[in-house]
Amino acid sequence: MNPRILVATTGRILRQLRHDRRTVALLVVVPTVLLAVVYYMYVDQPTPPGQPAPFDRIALVLLGFFPFIIMFLVTSIAMLRERTSGTLERLLTTPLGKLDLLFGYGIAFGLAAIVQAAVATAVAYWLFDLDTAGSSGLVILIAAVNAVLAVALGLFCSAFARTEFQAVQFMPVVVAPQLLLCGLFVPRDEMAGWLQVVSDVLPLSYSVEALQEVGSTAEPTATMWRNLAIVGGATVLALVLAAATLRRRSG
Repeated sequence: MNPRILVATTGRILRQLRHDRRTVALLVVVPTVLLAVVYYMYVDQPTPPGQPAPFDRIALVLLGFFPFIIMFLVTSIAMLRERTSGTLERLLTTPLGKLDLLFGYGIAFGLAAIVQAAVATAVAYWLFDLDTAGSSGLVILIAAVNAVLAVALGLFCSAFARTEFQAVQFMPVVVAPQLLLCGLFVPRDEMAGWLQVVSDVLPLSYSVEALQEVGSTAEPTATMWRNLAIVGGATVLALVLAAATLRRRSG
């Protein structure tokens, strides 16, 4: 990778993102609105003895999921548009390499995810009184790593789509299983054996476990860092697969 080209690519993507008001609203406003809905769903629910409040437990996990869901959708469609419009083909005739492009996307959307996570986390802690034992900064860090993972998966999946509708169809394939099997609804160790096996290979299961560590422990734990490293490794693997499948144009 060329550092100067990487910086220029990241800047180009950030400028495009800044001028797309609907995407900015999707990144910043939608998670806040959804948090408000969840808060009012659980605000009057009783808290079991010795357990975190229902809103605290669910909102903490959602703060990590929002960047993943939104960044996967935005990235897969954005890359598809660059390919179908011929922009990607023109870019790859320049000194820009595939890794420069892919890591540029990862860095740009990672920075956008930090802003998104910071806004959503601030609203959750200050407006809705989210209570966690660990630091809110760790929540933002985990959310940002989730977002970069989503970018990598979105870039990979976009290679197999020819239209925006097809890109959206990957949402239930990639996102839904991870949401259902991450341990948010049923603890992973209480699932059927084969579901536990599937859950163990889904990276967001480890992200949720890392968030739960933040919720229950004041200081960062070895388990949290291990889980975050696993998510980071899955991100690198997804970027490598995205580079291997990146096509200049749609077939």
